[in-house]
Amino acid sequence: MTIQEREQQALEVYIKLLKSKGFGPETFVQRINFLNRLMPLLADKVSGGGEYRMALEALMDHVAETDWPESLVIAREYYPFWANDLKAVSNLSKSVSKDTLPIDWKPTEVALVTLWHAVDQEKFGTTDSWAIKAYTKALRNENAEQTLIDTRLKLSKILLMRLKDAPNRDNKSYRTVVDATLPLFEVKKNRRLFLVVVREFFHFWAGNPEAEKYILNNNTVSML
Repeated sequence: MTIQEREQQALEVYIKLLKSKGFGPETFVQRINFLNRLMPLLADKVSGGGEYRMALEALMDHVAETDWPESLVIAREYYPFWANDLKAVSNLSKSVSKDTLPIDWKPTEVALVTLWHAVDQEKFGTTDSWAIKAYTKALRNENAEQTLIDTRLKLSKILLMRLKDAPNRDNKSYRTVVDATLPLFEVKKNRRLFLVVVREFFHFWAGNPEAEKYILNNNTVSML
């Protein structure tokens, strides 16, 4: 199999699965259009997460901000087909349906500078305030420097501001807000820091009693 055939075959299997789950033509058009832009960037890559993430990051720099949430969902769905990860494909087959697609909602478009200046005046409800306090305490327990704490708290509060209008307080809303906020960070190291924060903070937001063990672990992060 040539490398180009690998990408095309993965696409065909992916689309076949979606058809079997009742997805319609409008779903395929959106996915095929995006993947036709991604696949050429994968054509000379070794199958693996690192290469895939690099190709995706290169593409996302040229995707409109409003299209990031949908595009990243497609990239996550397509990856196991491209990597020939049969277990992940099987899991996707069992779980994916039209009902499990991301919610038909995105946060309001806004500039990062606007969020950055507004967040200090923002008032949060009891549940969100508890999450912020618990995250702060966990960082202090790890002897984090104050500047690190301040930055992480500000980023987590930006996330909470964006979540305020979400129709539900659930994982889908959280993921959608993260995906919609990522392109606001034009500097890639700041984007990666935001990813670190939202993955740490998620466990506090979700009320995970073991949330503290997920902070400052230096794991590699990506927009996948």
